[in-house]
Amino acid sequence: MTSATDPSTALTPFPDHTQLPESDGTFVKNFQEHPQSILLTDSIKPILEKRHPDGQYCIGQDSGIYWRITDPPEKGAEAPDWFYVGNVPPTLNGQTRRSYVLWREFIAPLIALEFVSGDGSEERDKTPWKGKFWIYEQVIRPPFYGIYEVNKASVEVYELIGGQYQLLTANERAHYPIHPLGVELGIWQGQYQNMELPWLRWWDLQGNLLLTGEERADRLTAQLRSLGVEPEA
Repeated sequence: MTSATDPSTALTPFPDHTQLPESDGTFVKNFQEHPQSILLTDSIKPILEKRHPDGQYCIGQDSGIYWRITDPPEKGAEAPDWFYVGNVPPTLNGQTRRSYVLWREFIAPLIALEFVSGDGSEERDKTPWKGKFWIYEQVIRPPFYGIYEVNKASVEVYELIGGQYQLLTANERAHYPIHPLGVELGIWQGQYQNMELPWLRWWDLQGNLLLTGEERADRLTAQLRSLGVEPEA
């Protein structure tokens, strides 16, 4: 005796973020990468809140972007050190995102950033179906891709033009405008979280550095003291 099968239930559904590994088990590469991600997120948050008053955006920090189904699953993901996706909810069904799954949401990140810890060859690898550069350019397709090298105090920014990444030329401030966000990206030499380094940072399109919450508070304190007002502890 045979029974009818409902084709809609017989098909294996594409997995979602709760069914995919959120890590490949590797270590964070150095002590600078996590503070660098926090610095980028903290300083651009007021811009994103103004851009998305409904709160519909998400930021990934060393989080996986799944772009194809493989075995093991994590081989089908890239994990930019920092990326931003607009017009998507920050949580899914009340759950914190474990990863970003392209076949579930379709919207590509606007910008993906990689922090080089080796010689940079991995971030520039154009090998089809394997190289990071190729996967970002041909599959994930964020309009902007940045490669930041703290040891060289440099950042390369590529824009997706005509289906291929074109290396952008820095402006007169040595920054790279990201016009859809109304910001510039560049290198800032200074101290953050007790480390003096050439950090990757944001500026507005007029060249004003976007400050972290702590920097904004420190500036306000200095302004009050200049007026003879001692801030409350």
